[in-house]
Amino acid sequence: MRNQEIRTQRERHGRQAVAVLPIHYPKELLTALDLLAVELWGPPGPPRGDDAGRVQSYVCSVVRNALAFLAGGHADSVDGVLFPHTCDSIQQLATLATDLGGWTKPAFTFLHPRGADRPSARRFVEAELRRLAGTLEAFSGHALTEERLAAALALHREVDAARGALLDARARLPLDDTQLYALLRRGEWRWPADHLVELEAALATLAPEPVQRGVPVLVTGYVPEPAALLATLNGAGGYVAADDYAAVGRRVVRATPTPAADPWRALVDRYFAAPPCPTRGADTGVRMAHLAALAERSGARGVLVHVLKFCEPELFDVPAVKQAFASRGLPVLVLEGELEGALSGQAVTRLEAFGELLQGAPGAA
Repeated sequence: MRNQEIRTQRERHGRQAVAVLPIHYPKELLTALDLLAVELWGPPGPPRGDDAGRVQSYVCSVVRNALAFLAGGHADSVDGVLFPHTCDSIQQLATLATDLGGWTKPAFTFLHPRGADRPSARRFVEAELRRLAGTLEAFSGHALTEERLAAALALHREVDAARGALLDARARLPLDDTQLYALLRRGEWRWPADHLVELEAALATLAPEPVQRGVPVLVTGYVPEPAALLATLNGAGGYVAADDYAAVGRRVVRATPTPAADPWRALVDRYFAAPPCPTRGADTGVRMAHLAALAERSGARGVLVHVLKFCEPELFDVPAVKQAFASRGLPVLVLEGELEGALSGQAVTRLEAFGELLQGAPGAA
């Protein structure tokens, strides 16, 4: 599907494609410069090539799989690749892929500061955004005018509003979790305006009253892979009522400030208005309060923590998540994986047991 989208955008609109590593990056800049962002979350399954062996076995599977994917020529349909500074491993991948992995096309980087919103962080982000914009201008052949940037910002605000509305109205959608996540994750590679059309079409199908689905669950983690996890959760009597996946809900900007007259300031505002994320050094207390609010609004009766093995930013927060929800009397299941292509039998058993526990909890549907 991704390769077909890349061909379609190139043939019909003359757009180049940029592969993007997780998680946070200024997609608005790429859209403003008529560049198609195609996100590379691993991909799931075993590494496609031998180059994963160039990194230590205790490096997360996102980096190992991405290096093998790039080095094996599986991303040759894109015209460049962008490495955000999500973590030290992905930052170093920018060097590994080009120096050792055989990647010969343009490679870009984007750094963002860690920690809270503060004047120095805002100055850093704007400088980094302008630096990246200048590099992408030369690459794309387009000039980044304020009008183009403002239009891209407006489009992505609409996309975020639609994605947020779908997540919030989950109980009234005639889609199971697998179908909803397939829709939301198409935003990782579709042109934003086209993605907005399908999001709005889904919103038009909302039922007036909630559909009986089972016990509501808050899910937090990195990426919903393998997708069979969602079907297994549904089969065990639960459904995702609140999402804090880094690949999905954690990138939906809900508290969008009043659009600034200066589009660069508006872009910086959006960066700091995003939900708290451990990969950006979010204060643990702030993040726990955010998760608690998600659980309360959705009526979640349990919490599924779905993390990648060796993903230090995510794993550092797991004890805090367990403590925060234990104090609220909500059961917590921690599943740790490595971007498997299929859900293990052990994971299935644990999810089924979790579902039984949830259905016996007070207030369960």
